[in-house]
Amino acid sequence: MSSPKNSSVEYWFQRTVESLRISGKSTRTAETYAREVRILGRWLNKPLDQATAEDVRQFYLYRLIDKKLSDVSMRILICGLRELFTSVLGKEWPVLEHMHVKRKCKLPIVIERDEVWKIIDKSDNVCHRTYLTLVYTCGLRLSEAVKITVHDIDGKRMRIHIRQGKGGKDRYVPLPKTTYRLLRQYWGIHRNPRLIFPALGRGGQKGATTNRTMPTVTVQGALRRAANAASLYRPGLRIHTLRHCFATHLLEAGINIHAIQKYMGHSDLSTTLRYFHLTKMGQLDNEKILNVIMKDPRQEEKNA
Repeated sequence: MSSPKNSSVEYWFQRTVESLRISGKSTRTAETYAREVRILGRWLNKPLDQATAEDVRQFYLYRLIDKKLSDVSMRILICGLRELFTSVLGKEWPVLEHMHVKRKCKLPIVIERDEVWKIIDKSDNVCHRTYLTLVYTCGLRLSEAVKITVHDIDGKRMRIHIRQGKGGKDRYVPLPKTTYRLLRQYWGIHRNPRLIFPALGRGGQKGATTNRTMPTVTVQGALRRAANAASLYRPGLRIHTLRHCFATHLLEAGINIHAIQKYMGHSDLSTTLRYFHLTKMGQLDNEKILNVIMKDPRQEEKNA
């Protein structure tokens, strides 16, 4: 029999997080993968360590069919359940290996350079305009840009030190001079000793003293409002779209693919190579060549 302590949902959630951390996952990633453990614990009417393979199968179908989770969410569910039942509880159930979600290869949304700047120009305040500019011109992830500190910015070498990015990896990215000046101007407004984007609080009076960064939901809403104001909003547009635009626009400008991989923080070059599908590099020339090669010679004889 399990003790009351070991029967709690929170106990098994923490054990799953710890197991994922031991395997090399960051705290944030581990907690994301383990979130379905909590949901399963609330869904079951018994302790998690007494769950059966049939319970897991039924829960999987419940989340897939009844709750209609996305493919991404279902992959997170699978990772969490496998970690709890296989790595932590030592179960060897076939159902855990049988669970699978096919990956769909969807190309990201990319908008033109002039459209990006039109959206940024429509930002409703200097904070959001500075943030969106930073994300686009440096190719940062949402949380990476929010957490940038004063000490991460190297004005002499014109670069930013991204600390503990995705996968817990550090990297340096080039910092355009115009973006650097904009960051300095915005920091001069609040003068927080550590943060570039502090939570300003109501009335904007807490920026200089707070230790909290501004909420990420704030900038997602700011992007939508700016895109609507510029009449450029489209479904799926989000902060990460600006990162996709950064990579695509650099490719179109002739920047080396390996340099872009380094700036983006991609471990695998294939992740960066997908941006070739979004560029217009050589597209017109290719179309001309295609029309010549695929021309029916019999039609040429008729037209002669």
